[in-house]
Amino acid sequence: MRRLRALLAAAAAVLCVAAASDPAERLADPAQEARAREIFREVRCMVCQNESIDDSDAELAQDLRRLVREQVSAGRTEDQIKAYLTDRYGEFVLLTPAFNAGNLALWIGPFLIVLLGAGLLFVRLRNRTPELELSEGEAERLRRLAESETD
Repeated sequence: MRRLRALLAAAAAVLCVAAASDPAERLADPAQEARAREIFREVRCMVCQNESIDDSDAELAQDLRRLVREQVSAGRTEDQIKAYLTDRYGEFVLLTPAFNAGNLALWIGPFLIVLLGAGLLFVRLRNRTPELELSEGEAERLRRLAESETD
């Protein structure tokens, strides 16, 4: 029984792997197909959002794979293909977006806000006015008021 389960599990795994990549979609040149597969791993599936188009079975991922293969077979470089995809779908299509000022602001902005808040809190706490003590005249007046109320 165990052998049958193991055999069925292995057969299911082979079928899943075989279904993931349709041979009809592959490029004839193995070097170009390898380049395309490398790019697939760096492009985000816009439906799944945390998967590359290489891992996704969504229709949009299939379309993107087809588009990348067309670009590779046309002789475009990896940078040209990525630029084409970002022009068409935005920078979110890349799993590892390029380093630029906009991304830097998104990553550093929250830390700057926390530091600014901590700085403002420190300044406010440092500049607090200390508790004022009563002058001798005020203390004497308070003592007299307390005595008059007890009488």
